[in-house]
Amino acid sequence: MLKITDLHVKIIENNQEVIKGLNLEIPDGEIHVIMGPNGTGKSTLSQTIMNSGKYEITHGQINFNGTDLAKLSTDERARLGIFLAMQYPTEIPGIKNADFIRAAVNAMRPKSAQPTVLEFMQSLSKAMDILDIKLDYTDRYLNEGFSGGEKKRNEILQMMMVKPQLAILDEIDSGLDIDALKVVSKGINTMRGNHFSSLIITHYDRILRYVKPDVVHVMMDGKIVASGGIELAKSLEQGGYAQLRDKLGLNIKLVDE
Repeated sequence: MLKITDLHVKIIENNQEVIKGLNLEIPDGEIHVIMGPNGTGKSTLSQTIMNSGKYEITHGQINFNGTDLAKLSTDERARLGIFLAMQYPTEIPGIKNADFIRAAVNAMRPKSAQPTVLEFMQSLSKAMDILDIKLDYTDRYLNEGFSGGEKKRNEILQMMMVKPQLAILDEIDSGLDIDALKVVSKGINTMRGNHFSSLIITHYDRILRYVKPDVVHVMMDGKIVASGGIELAKSLEQGGYAQLRDKLGLNIKLVDE
């Protein structure tokens, strides 16, 4: 589904190169995880895939289901079936949560295939039950006054309703207590199957105790430096990124050093 080839990306504001020759391929039906230290370009990658406007591709290609994304707007990429769960979801006063989600669902479908209000509310109620979300979520303004955990659950609720082909989850586990982490993971696992893939970006292996990835990638200095199974994530938790860097013989300075 997603194929990234020799991607180089810079920050438009200061021309600093952040992604430096990244290659990544995520087939249909697979969940991949990218782990990496601070400042290595993980969130830059997610925002570049969705075209945030802050970054410019200077070389390489992002291909999704046979389509080169380079000249597509964020809206066009979303309509192709790409979803980004934000690391810091925005509060939007005046827009009710249910209205926002319904507009997103309808935007992904031709008018003849859009659900009726009753069908939408039934689907929304079912998804909210899975995520242990209270009914009053629907009437609250989008993310306004939400706790960090509520915002992350709401991102997963949007994902479950929109039903994307590729979900990019940028640090969806950050700031969650163990109960909220289990609920968010349950929502992700509910989506697993054909025609759904996910790229989970995280610092830690906590979420991987509940969402079993097909592949774990390690990103350092703007590129993928190692890929493997769940054991790779466990080794990082034990030895840290510096130990892996030294083992691979990489001349990379980590931000926290």
